[in-house]
Amino acid sequence: MTRAAQPRAACLIGWPAAHSRSPLIHHHWLHELGIPGGYTIEAVPPEELADFVSHLDQRGFVGANVTIPHKERVLQLTEPDARARAVGAANTLWYEHGSLRATNTDVEGFIDNLDAAAPGWDRTDEALVLGSGGSARAVVFGLLERGIGRVHVINRTAARAQALADQFGSRVVAEGWDRVGALLPRAGLFVNTTSLGMSGQPPLELDIDLLSAHAVVADIVYVPLETQLLGAARARGLRTADGLGMLLYQAVRGFELWFGRRPQVTPELRALVEVDLRRR
Repeated sequence: MTRAAQPRAACLIGWPAAHSRSPLIHHHWLHELGIPGGYTIEAVPPEELADFVSHLDQRGFVGANVTIPHKERVLQLTEPDARARAVGAANTLWYEHGSLRATNTDVEGFIDNLDAAAPGWDRTDEALVLGSGGSARAVVFGLLERGIGRVHVINRTAARAQALADQFGSRVVAEGWDRVGALLPRAGLFVNTTSLGMSGQPPLELDIDLLSAHAVVADIVYVPLETQLLGAARARGLRTADGLGMLLYQAVRGFELWFGRRPQVTPELRALVEVDLRRR
């Protein structure tokens, strides 16, 4: 079979990457849409990243996902779009007119998941984001792009929160950890982008009762499926968006870029990944 006739294939580049759910997601879509193709995990150490990425097509791949610790480094090895440059990290690579491009689909993964889980969430004027890492930058970019007027960012290291605010401009305000109690009642959207509440990590301790009855709570953590934060929010009757939804929605654009069809995030797909998460 000639190279042109071979089924398209994409991969996940990380170090390590063995426990990624991306192959499960993309193989489900390939089967559902009847597309011959593949998706593999490629464990690539940092010292081999440049060579691997520069020869991605020669290795038989039409594109790739990128995970830790490579998401920032690949910006120097590709042609990143405005979104990847603004976020400072890329998680999706594809070829366009012979050039290897890069973008960050965590932005649309977060926003599309919110749209699906809590329609109308963007009618709020203020959002509160906990954390200032790469995920927080993607979240803040998406919120500003959607038109949220003021985004408060809190991080235990104040300098990191300030650096994020400086990057995105006057609509983003860095706040100290001691300001959480004062800001929660004002926030129509509260987002946890830290590892607090993740399995094996310390819990996220805050008074969820301070949020208004109309607030939406989002957590990018998906192990466990329901964090203590989301459980407390749902017990109060608040609308929520979880990390698994973000994981599924961020995969959509990459699949479309590589395989030419836009897949759907369905209850069947979510159930499939939930079973896998509970198994491990």
